[in-house]
Amino acid sequence: MSDIACQLSFVRSTLPAEVTLVAVSKTHPAEMIREAYDAGHRIFGESRPQELREKYEALPKDIEWHMIGHLQTNKIKYIAPFVALIHSVDSARLAEAIQREAAKCGRTIEILLEIHVAEEDTKTGWNIGELKNYVGTAPFARMPNICVRGVMGIATNTDDGAVIRRDFDELRRCFELLQPYFGPRFNTLSMGMSHDYPLAVECGSTMVRVGSLIFGRRKTPVSAGNDMQ
Repeated sequence: MSDIACQLSFVRSTLPAEVTLVAVSKTHPAEMIREAYDAGHRIFGESRPQELREKYEALPKDIEWHMIGHLQTNKIKYIAPFVALIHSVDSARLAEAIQREAAKCGRTIEILLEIHVAEEDTKTGWNIGELKNYVGTAPFARMPNICVRGVMGIATNTDDGAVIRRDFDELRRCFELLQPYFGPRFNTLSMGMSHDYPLAVECGSTMVRVGSLIFGRRKTPVSAGNDMQ
């Protein structure tokens, strides 16, 4: 068994059956993803649209690709034909742009609403007050090619477990606050990365994004706060 397969098996063993594991493969080569695929994993997360499209074209078509990084409106076209879930919808402008690209492709794209709970201003996401006001106007009823599945967020980059738990509890509160607007398909709370996913699961996460624990450290530098996925 390869190192990747061993690590994947370990992470799976720590998760309840109802929690979905997204293996964060961004910046790692297709060969490493193939190792995880051969070990039975099918859900992978990427943060760069062009890189995601290249991997989609190179790897088996039964992979479920998730876009987990900040997404620019002019890059949606690269992934709209095949992406399974976009985690990082952080503005009305982005949601409307995804709707346009999804309609061009004749498909419905599932999304998560990214909520800002961390102490760092550099992290993206909706302010919950603004998001609740936006959702209250029923804008998604006018976006038939989008299906809102839940919310996503990233905790403060700290070793203080109490701060991380506070952020996760706030994300759970936001998820429960928004659920009545969307109904039963609004069932995904994506929070937790390599260094904090056990705590996220304790706080109600239904989807975790784990990269470095499975694939090792990334080969290229990324911004602080996302490096531990």
